Amino acid sequence: MPVGTLRAWVLGIFWAIVLPGMNQFFYFRYPSVVIGSLVAQLLVFPVGRGWVRVIPNRTIFGLEINPGPFTIKEHVLVTIMASVGAQAAYANDIIAVQRVYYKQIWSFAYNWMLVMSTQLIGFSIGGITRRFLVSPPSMIWPNTLVACALFNTLHSQSYAGVGRHEGLSRERYFTYAFVAAVVWYIIPGYLFEALSFFTWVCWIAPSNVKINQIFGYKSGLGFSLLTFDWNQIAFTGSPLATPWWAEANVMIGFVFFFWFLTPILYYTNVWHSQYMPILSAKPYDNTGTPYDVSRVLNPDSTLNFDAYKAYSPLYLPTSFVMSYGLSFLAITATITHALIHFWKPIRLQFNRSLQEQPDIHARLMSRYPPVPEWYYICIFSVTFAFACICIQVWSTEMTIWALVIALLIALVYVVPIGMIQAVTNRQVGLNVVTELIVGYMLPGKPNAMMLFKTYGYITMSQAMQFTAGFKLGHYMKIPPRAMFWSQVVSTVVAGTVQLGVQSWMFSNIINLCEPDQKDNFTCASTHVFGTASIIWGVIGPPLTRDRANQTLALSFFFLIGAACPVILWIITRRYPNTILRYLKYVNLIFSGVNQIPPAAAVNYVPWAIVGFIFQYIVRRRHFSYWAKYNYVLSAALDAGTAIGVILVYFCLQYPMQGRIGETSIQRWWGNAVHKNTSDWLANSLVNLNNGTFGPTKW
Repeated sequence: MPVGTLRAWVLGIFWAIVLPGMNQFFYFRYPSVVIGSLVAQLLVFPVGRGWVRVIPNRTIFGLEINPGPFTIKEHVLVTIMASVGAQAAYANDIIAVQRVYYKQIWSFAYNWMLVMSTQLIGFSIGGITRRFLVSPPSMIWPNTLVACALFNTLHSQSYAGVGRHEGLSRERYFTYAFVAAVVWYIIPGYLFEALSFFTWVCWIAPSNVKINQIFGYKSGLGFSLLTFDWNQIAFTGSPLATPWWAEANVMIGFVFFFWFLTPILYYTNVWHSQYMPILSAKPYDNTGTPYDVSRVLNPDSTLNFDAYKAYSPLYLPTSFVMSYGLSFLAITATITHALIHFWKPIRLQFNRSLQEQPDIHARLMSRYPPVPEWYYICIFSVTFAFACICIQVWSTEMTIWALVIALLIALVYVVPIGMIQAVTNRQVGLNVVTELIVGYMLPGKPNAMMLFKTYGYITMSQAMQFTAGFKLGHYMKIPPRAMFWSQVVSTVVAGTVQLGVQSWMFSNIINLCEPDQKDNFTCASTHVFGTASIIWGVIGPPLTRDRANQTLALSFFFLIGAACPVILWIITRRYPNTILRYLKYVNLIFSGVNQIPPAAAVNYVPWAIVGFIFQYIVRRRHFSYWAKYNYVLSAALDAGTAIGVILVYFCLQYPMQGRIGETSIQRWWGNAVHKNTSDWLANSLVNLNNGTFGPTKW
C-alpha cells in the first residue's frame, strides 16, 4: 500500500504550512481557537479524495502525481505532518516576551535557531526511548488508539457496535456545520461582541465591584455561565473531544479551587489580595497597579537590586497564586497517583521493555528498515549546536552548563513520564519545576530563566510528541524512516512559518500584545509567560521567599499534592463504597484547570455545559448519531470558527486601520455594554487613593 508518495508529501507540507500558520495567528488573540490533530485528520481526508478525482495521473521525475486511491497510510502520514508542529512553538513566547517586556529585538537567525533547537532536540531523545515506549505492546498510548479508530472509520463506512447509521454522510455533515460556524462567528465576533462575553448580570450593575467579580468573565469568577462564542467554549480544548468523566473531574477542581477557595482567600484579604483584581494574568506592585518590570532592570535585563528595594515587592492576584498552587499539587499528585495505581505496569515495562516478546504489530513492523541511530545523533548534534550558539552569541545570561542540566532533567524524566503517559494518557509537566530550579541557579536573569525552562520542559514534551507519532505509525504500519523524516521536515517547515507569521503580526498589527488592543490580540498566554519570567527570573524565589510572599505558602502544595492520592487510596480501600471513589483521578482535578490564567471562567463553565450535553446526554441516548457525527462536529466547529476569525479580521477589522464601522457597528450597545463594566476594567475591591499596601521594607 503506498505511503510516502509525492501526493502525501505535497499535502503534508501544505498542511504543515497552513495549520501552524493559522494557530500562530490565533495564539496572540484572546479568545483563541486551536486547530488540532482531530481537525487535521478530518480536513486531510476530503482533500486527499479530491486529489484522486481532480488531479491527472502524470509522472514527474519518475514519481506519479496521482497513484490511485488515497490510502489510509497516506492519510496517516499527512495527518502527522499537519499536526506534529501545528501548535505554536513554545519558544515563540520567549521571542515575544523579550520584545514586549524587555525591549529586546534580536535577529531572525537567533529566533530560527532557538525555535529549531527547542522543537527538534526532543526528537533525538524520543529516538532513544522508542524501545521503551513504542515497541512494547503494553505501552498502548490511548490517544493513538482513538486516532486509529477514526482512521479506520473514515476509510470504511461502519461503526463498531452500531453498524451503519443512515443519514448525511460525514463529508456533507462537516460541510454544513463548517459553513454554519463560519457564518455564525460574524455575530459574536463582530456584530454583537457582548454575546462572546455574555456577562448579563454585570450589565445590570456595571459599577458594583463585588457583583462584577462574581459574575464577570474578564476578571471575575464567571457565575454568568453562558457564552455564544465557540472561541470561548473551545479555548481549553473542544468539549466534544474530551470524555465526560474527565470534564467532570476538571469541573470539580474548578468549582472547589476557583468558586469556593479563591473567594474565601480574596474576601478575607489574604496576601493583600483585595488591592488587586480577583483574576488577572499580571503581577502587581504595592500600589495596586501592574508591576513595572522596567524599573528594576539593568540595561542587560538583569535585576537591579537597589532599584527593586526602592520600588516594590511583587504581588500576585489570588487566582494566579491558586494556579501556581494547582501546578505544584499536580506535579507530585500525578507521580504519586501513578505509583499507587500503575506501579505494576510501570515496573513491568522497566523489566520487559527490552526483552518483551514482540506482538503482531512489532513483527509486522520488523519488515521495514529501522531508523539508524546516527539519524538521532545528527539531529542532537545540530540542534545542540544551535542552542549553544543562541545562548553564547546573544546576551541571554544563560550558560552551557545550565543548558546541559536542563537537558539532563528532560532525559531523566522522559522514560518514567512517558510510561505514565502511555498508560494513563496524562503528561506530567516540567515547566514549574524547571522554573523553580533555574530561579535558584541563575537568579535575577529572566532570559536565562525562560531558556532553561523551555529546554528542560519542551525537550521532554517534544520527545513525547515524537514518540506518540511513532506509536501511531506502529499501529498503522507506517515505515519508521518515513515517520522520522515526515516529523522532522514538517516541524522545520511549521517552525519557520510560525516565525514569519509572528514577525508579520508585530510589524502590522497596531498595539499587538497591549491589554486594550481593539481586535483582542492581547497575547494572553504571552503575558502569563512574561509574568513567570518576572516571578522566577527577575525577582527569583530567594527574594520572594525571604519576605514570606505568596510563593512561600505554595511550597507546601508539593507535599499536599503527594499526600492526596495516598489518603484517597487508604480511604477507598477501607470504605470501597464511599463517594470519594469518584475522586480517584485527583491529579486530573488539580491539573485540569492549569490554563487559568490566561483562561478564565468563561472558558470552563460553558465548556463543561456543552460537554455534558454531547458527551453524556447525547452519547447515552443517541449513541449511533454520536458515533458518526460527534468528532466531525467538533472539527467543523473548530475549523469553521478559525476561518470566521480570519475573514472577520482581514475583511472588516484590518483594512483602513480598523476604521470600518467605527461610528456605527463598533459603538452600538451590543459591542460596548460588556466593556463598560467593572469586570472589563479589572477593578480591585479596595482602592488605595495613591497609598501603598504591604510591608514598608523588603
